[in-house]
Amino acid sequence: MIESIKPGFVQLSELGSTSAGGKVLFATDDFFAACENMISDTDPIFIADKYTEFGKWMDGWETRRKRVAGHDWCILKLATKCVIRGFLVDTAFFTGNYAPKYSIQAACLSSEDEVSMPERIEYKWEEIVPITALQPGYEETRHNFQKVLSDEAWTHIRVNIFPDGGIARLRVFGEAKPETPAYNEIVDLVSVVNGGYCVGFSNAHYGHPSNMIKPGKSKIMADGWETARRLDRPTVIEVNADGTLNVQGEEWAVFKLGFIGRIKKVCIDTTQFKGNFPDTVKIEGVYLGNASWPESKDALWRLIIKPSKLTANKEHWYSCDSDVTSHIKVTMAPDGGISRIRIFGVVDSIIN
Repeated sequence: MIESIKPGFVQLSELGSTSAGGKVLFATDDFFAACENMISDTDPIFIADKYTEFGKWMDGWETRRKRVAGHDWCILKLATKCVIRGFLVDTAFFTGNYAPKYSIQAACLSSEDEVSMPERIEYKWEEIVPITALQPGYEETRHNFQKVLSDEAWTHIRVNIFPDGGIARLRVFGEAKPETPAYNEIVDLVSVVNGGYCVGFSNAHYGHPSNMIKPGKSKIMADGWETARRLDRPTVIEVNADGTLNVQGEEWAVFKLGFIGRIKKVCIDTTQFKGNFPDTVKIEGVYLGNASWPESKDALWRLIIKPSKLTANKEHWYSCDSDVTSHIKVTMAPDGGISRIRIFGVVDSIIN
């Protein structure tokens, strides 16, 4: 099996999938498989003997074989206004029915523009991926990565396939560029739609920490941050006087806040994690100015939420009043899973 070489842009926020807030506004055709499948959060699957009244069931977007003039296309609304740095077009399991070529256009559209869908104002669309060949959906060729060079910020994309066929998944990687809120407004400073992103972590065996800053509640356990069980955990677990577990190990993830500000309230959500939630969690913060967080160098972290016991499948709320903060560090002990974190605060009026 040939492993795809992943480009650097896949470490950025993913802003097209359903859980991030992406949405299908229009598709010319989805006779065999709905366009919404293409932005599904789960990896594509294949069920050999599954058919529908329209034909073979496929886990992706699949149009009928074109028997009229033209080509197929769809319009997607991104989770937030963003600079797109790259795409993954995954043709998994579309081996004889994949779209042979595609292109992608982008636009900044208003809510009024959306009302006119599927009609479109052609001059608003800019080509950011020219007509490009796709490879069939075998394991060694399914991942088609495409870098984007434009530094413009966009709200919508138009995905064109030439002339028809199927795409299993589309992933949109980039940097959120939301409007700065009023300085007295309480917002989720770390949310992906507000520009937050994960810059480092200790372990992500089952689920990446970036899942925790998606909007909305998680619907499955995979849509959260879950680590492997630490191998240095004690043979027999003992409990401290304060009720926390007597363990040495911990796992951590660091996030750059979308807006630098003062944190007022924190939510740690263990929804979906019923037998594998962490024992405790703590939140630390730091202000790094214009510098980025360097994993190799210790930052002077300030405690925002002291180590606190967690329970299964529940939101845990904490009040606080932090200094100006640009980065947070979430530390769980000893291991386990967290579905979402919310870092509510006010934007600093001087720095942002």
